[in-house]
Amino acid sequence: MTQADTTAVGSPSAAATAARHFGRPRPDITRLPSLTGLRFPAALLVFLFHTGQPSPSLRLLQDDKAAMDYFKVTASAGALGVTFFFVLSGFVLTWSAREKDLARDFWRRRFVKIYPNYAITWALAMVLFASVYTPTRIALANLFMVHVWVPKAEFLSSVNTPSWSLACELVFYAAFPLLHKLFLRIRPEHVKVWITGAIAAVMATPFLTYALMPDTPTLPGGAVLGAKGTVEQYWITYILPPSRMLDFALGMLVALAVKNGRWRNVGIIWSSVLLAGGYVLCSYVPFLYAQRSVTIIPVIFLIAAAATADANERFTLFRNRTMVFLGEISFAFYLLHYIVLGCGRKVLDGNFSPAQVAGLVTAQLAITVFLSWVLYALVERPITRRFSKPRRPRAATG
Repeated sequence: MTQADTTAVGSPSAAATAARHFGRPRPDITRLPSLTGLRFPAALLVFLFHTGQPSPSLRLLQDDKAAMDYFKVTASAGALGVTFFFVLSGFVLTWSAREKDLARDFWRRRFVKIYPNYAITWALAMVLFASVYTPTRIALANLFMVHVWVPKAEFLSSVNTPSWSLACELVFYAAFPLLHKLFLRIRPEHVKVWITGAIAAVMATPFLTYALMPDTPTLPGGAVLGAKGTVEQYWITYILPPSRMLDFALGMLVALAVKNGRWRNVGIIWSSVLLAGGYVLCSYVPFLYAQRSVTIIPVIFLIAAAATADANERFTLFRNRTMVFLGEISFAFYLLHYIVLGCGRKVLDGNFSPAQVAGLVTAQLAITVFLSWVLYALVERPITRRFSKPRRPRAATG
């Protein structure tokens, strides 16, 4: 989950006006409010996925059938949200990349953007519930964002469960300056070939994992939840940073294609229809394919369509003030929501009817949004503004 590094935009040139007339994006547009607005629905998908988990630490529904039905509806929501964020991260960083930007300046901006929020939510989770069952070595691995490299469930879901994706983002950021330099060398007419290759690699990952690795023992609770695969298979296909780097690289390549007018835009409506169809299809394919292979193409179409609409200054439902605000606090929302859900389960006594659960989930959502705004306003925004720019050297004195 990233916030674009953007600059103010001047008045359009004649070339930019002509580009807009022929449906190509204006090259001088760097702010993409629709993509900011889309971040909150993606974070909301992850929130709904965790509310649908039938594990005792999160489940609120009393009726077993209702709990499993709700889980089946939300089972692929979290994976879709994470895939969207990984692709979006590569797209936005490439779209807003600064000319002659130094790698150390880029890394500083990324660090001050993600780590203060990460460290605060790590501490909250440890104080409120995680310290009871988390060994020190695992807690420290999580704090230093290296837990994602250990193919064990107790590491991957440690402390604040969504934190594994931020550990992946850390690897993406480390690689971005080099990847960006390499991708800029690709001739514009060849970018689509690279995009096709990256998509094929994403789809081949679960196939090769199923074919080459043993399929036992299955994931904890996998037999009940219909999740066929081992922890190692799941780790390689869904969590391992080099594997998820494909999503990030896809976002980068699609951004270059859109900026160079080498992308066939299908529009936000059709992209959303394809995404909805892909989500339904996730329920009918093997577990590892449902994690991202089925939805990766609709995701890149939707991101490219929203960016194209913004670059051509066309209306979208995601660029109004409310959606942009929710998108701005979505990173804090992403890190806080599991803590709110976990604490809510501890406070609430017993299980409840579907109507009661709907009200409780709505209340948890409202609490998470409020706390996210507080974290964004008091920590994320001031720290980002304070430390994103390098200090200017003092003027020399005679």
